[in-house]
Amino acid sequence: QVQLVESGGGLVQAGGSLRLSCAASGRTFSTYAMGWFRQVPGKEREFVAAISWSSGWTRYAESLKNRFTISRDTVKKMVYLQMNSRKPEDTAVYYCAGDKYNHRSVEATSYDYWGQGTQVTVSS
Repeated sequence: QVQLVESGGGLVQAGGSLRLSCAASGRTFSTYAMGWFRQVPGKEREFVAAISWSSGWTRYAESLKNRFTISRDTVKKMVYLQMNSRKPEDTAVYYCAGDKYNHRSVEATSYDYWGQGTQVTVSS
């Protein structure tokens, strides 16, 4: 059973930095793509970034690519999301997700496993 556990959320001031972590367990992830999504109440889950577990290719939401960086540590089985120059509109629940077949997709429906989410609140 795949398990994804996010951590690192909290309250930050605008302009600051924050790193989210996702601990992956339960199997090998060599064929996976790992993604970060975010969601605010009343809106659909929004793609943030994705990374291939094996090759390390990355993909970002166009509006976020200059401020957010996704990375992974294959030994520790961790995925990270570094968020810089935070804005109040970044306030959301952030989810880690796993795509078994590395579709390189921005669609939430392409991802098979999800964490429980971590709340990030950016104050102005």
